[in-house]
Amino acid sequence: MAVKPPRVVLVTGASRGIGRGTAVALAAPGTTVYVTGRTTRAGTAPLPGTIHETAAEITRRGGRGVAVACDHADDAQVEALFAQVAREAGHLDLLVNNVTAIPDELVLPGGFWEKPLAMQAILDVGLRSHYVASWHAARLMVPRKSGLIAMVSSPGARCYLHGPAYGAGKAGIDKMSADMAVDLKKHGVAAVSLWAALTLTERSQVAMREHPGEYDAVMANAVHPEFMGRLLDALLSDPALPGRSGRTYYAAELAQELKVTDVDGRQPPSDRAFLGEPAQVSGAVIGG
Repeated sequence: MAVKPPRVVLVTGASRGIGRGTAVALAAPGTTVYVTGRTTRAGTAPLPGTIHETAAEITRRGGRGVAVACDHADDAQVEALFAQVAREAGHLDLLVNNVTAIPDELVLPGGFWEKPLAMQAILDVGLRSHYVASWHAARLMVPRKSGLIAMVSSPGARCYLHGPAYGAGKAGIDKMSADMAVDLKKHGVAAVSLWAALTLTERSQVAMREHPGEYDAVMANAVHPEFMGRLLDALLSDPALPGRSGRTYYAAELAQELKVTDVDGRQPPSDRAFLGEPAQVSGAVIGG
């Protein structure tokens, strides 16, 4: 029987938040987890967390954490990142497209025209950077006829959330994942988009401390940052994964189906009734 090679994972934007939680949740003996981000030294960013701290926690949990400083707005840096993965690991089993620009003005009140035009950076580091990373990942996965490209998305794809730049980016990510799945299907590679639940990230915890009581009701069912990684770990082993490719899911609903719980044993509820349902694309394929 052929020995299965060690699992290799790449999580973008993993200095903190969902990216960090996902990366450490995927840590396991025999798994190498590459993590990217721009924060390499503690105290240089408004929020705690660095890629090196994330990599160290992965290693502490029994995996092999590899921190790679990478600005995903720079295509040359992204190309070098994937060249490093190919050189050192030889293959890639899972790409988690999580990195996203979060401008300070994102949550401020006012119309999009009242905010800086630089708000569109969320389309550069988010929608566009997901495409670039997926392009490189597919070139590693297709020859082996195996792999999963996962997009971390949001109900902002369907409801108003943080304005048009954020919403268009998330809607684009969902559609991009669906279209990639069409191209990848005959090569045994899957692509899915997952709507993350409200999460107890470093950023949200700061907001809760600064505005006591204001977010209590909203965050009552929030998940821990590791929830997405626990879900992706189960999804990688799911025999139904090929049939799921191309779809957008509430992470909480897919977790219920796969019997994945949060770190505290809770089964997080879906926000479908409040935020709407993911758009599922037509089965028609024209060209390609």
